Amino acid sequence: MSWPIHKVGVVGWPVGHSISPAMHNAAFAALGMTDWLYDRMAIPPDILKLGLREFADHGYIGVNITAPHKEAALALTRPDELAKAVGAVNTIDFRTRKGTNTDVTGFMSDLKAHGVAVNGQRVLLLGAGGAARAAAYGLARTGAILAIANRTPERAERLKSELGIEAVVLTAGEMADFAPSLVVNSTSAGMHPNADASPWPGGVPFPPGVTAYDMVYRPRRTRFLKQAEVAGGQAIGGLGMLVRQGAAAFHIWTGVEPPLDVMTQAAETALGL
Repeated sequence: MSWPIHKVGVVGWPVGHSISPAMHNAAFAALGMTDWLYDRMAIPPDILKLGLREFADHGYIGVNITAPHKEAALALTRPDELAKAVGAVNTIDFRTRKGTNTDVTGFMSDLKAHGVAVNGQRVLLLGAGGAARAAAYGLARTGAILAIANRTPERAERLKSELGIEAVVLTAGEMADFAPSLVVNSTSAGMHPNADASPWPGGVPFPPGVTAYDMVYRPRRTRFLKQAEVAGGQAIGGLGMLVRQGAAAFHIWTGVEPPLDVMTQAAETALGL
């Protein structure tokens, strides 16, 4: 067996929980790309610049960037217009030093795959952190009537201002009156091992018949999604977004469209689903 000569991977701190290696390596195997390898690398924030330089010098084609490095990576690459607009890089191609953000593509394409209309629809985004930036940008650019709710309203206002998008900022008490057709959770509430948590505030009725999208993918059915189902709505977990943003990065590095079904199955296996 020959040693892989095309190397890519994911950089984060910590990064041991990432299932991206399973997804990408399964796609390489399915396509017969035996000279490609995807691995994971833990790099603390204080040596991110040095770490990325080392990977580039040692022949890596590119890397995915995950928490907490996405915003810092913006200044360490040549960010494209999308990455600059979102304010975060999650994919780097060392051959060009180009940084981009495939989270927007992953999120919006997964909504489309589930038949969720966005243009002209009222969408409530929960959270104003890093994941919210990609969602807010994609939703606003696709014509959604956007509202953002966050525990700290000032942070939501700052996100809206930095992205240059039209959105209203809601308090918990105003959420029920917004009457959204889609509610998106971009927070970590409900993520394993805190599966009993939900980003939806207690005492506020869940909108009946609404589509709920949870960027959390572990567990597959979060408490937030169960609340939506009880209210007669559609529930969509975040695994599809993870797979699709990974597939977009795969194409950037290889020029090949990966098999989504293979990546999804590998992700589910890695998660024990």
